[in-house]
Amino acid sequence: MSNPTLQELLDGVRSGNRRATARAISLVENADPLGYAFLREVFPETGRSYAVGFTGPPGVGKSTLLSALVTLLRERELRLGVISVDPSSPFTQGALLGDRIRLVDHFLDPGVFIRSMGTRGHLGGLAQATLEAALVLDAAGSDILLLETVGTGQSEVEVRGLADTVVLVLMPGSGDAVQALKAGIMEIPDVIVVNKADQAPAAAILTDIRTTLALGELERMPALITTEALTGEGIDELWSEIEDHRAWLGTEGKLEPRRREHLAREVFAIAGAQARTHLEQAVVDDPELRRVLDAVQDRSLDPLSAVREILETVFRIDSDRC
Repeated sequence: MSNPTLQELLDGVRSGNRRATARAISLVENADPLGYAFLREVFPETGRSYAVGFTGPPGVGKSTLLSALVTLLRERELRLGVISVDPSSPFTQGALLGDRIRLVDHFLDPGVFIRSMGTRGHLGGLAQATLEAALVLDAAGSDILLLETVGTGQSEVEVRGLADTVVLVLMPGSGDAVQALKAGIMEIPDVIVVNKADQAPAAAILTDIRTTLALGELERMPALITTEALTGEGIDELWSEIEDHRAWLGTEGKLEPRRREHLAREVFAIAGAQARTHLEQAVVDDPELRRVLDAVQDRSLDPLSAVREILETVFRIDSDRC
């Protein structure tokens, strides 16, 4: 399916065809006009999948945990879409790690679609096109979407804007885990997992987490569990806590408002990204705007004045409102 028509793409994805789904995600990720047309058609049909985001410092075993959870959910005959966001090469912008090694056992399972995406320099732990890829997998019939962030630490708060339930994964004896306890990332999770819990310092980090949570003013206290992903220990409990949070969102009438907030945030995120691209190109193409940027670089004009001048020229925005 190298050059499908829009209808062929729609029919393929709606039927769960893997090649069509992969092609649709690539088109969306590359901002292809056919990808935009596809999303426009299928968007009203989405919202059926339940999204679970996994975040946390590097090296805590998120991929291994994800693989164990995929095994459990497939035993329950659920169709899964998995998006793993990897660091990007600064040269090619491609994912450095590619598809996660720990997920290799599931690649041939027709009930699991796994996609690795590069961040392409996008901060916040997620690729800019993650939501669009999630919509494609939703349209392809996934019951559950599993979103794994790049694992860069405190900047991963963006996962909160995409997932219905957020799982923070930590491990004992990790300096990154201590930093996570201090940072805003502790305000994100609905479930906290201490993985590799067979290690000696596990009790200490559990105590630190409980102490940190007790200091906050949280609407709902996150569940705190321990796992050993390599052996599968605690995976049943993890899924049980995710289901409990999903039930709570439904009972309290919070799922739909959360999703509406996510979508509104995504509109502004996409608009901001496109506006930046437009601004950068405008400066390149306009000698006068290039002069303004040069003046800032020469320190003869301050950045705020430059912003006002550029916005007035490109977007016709009154400088008094900047």
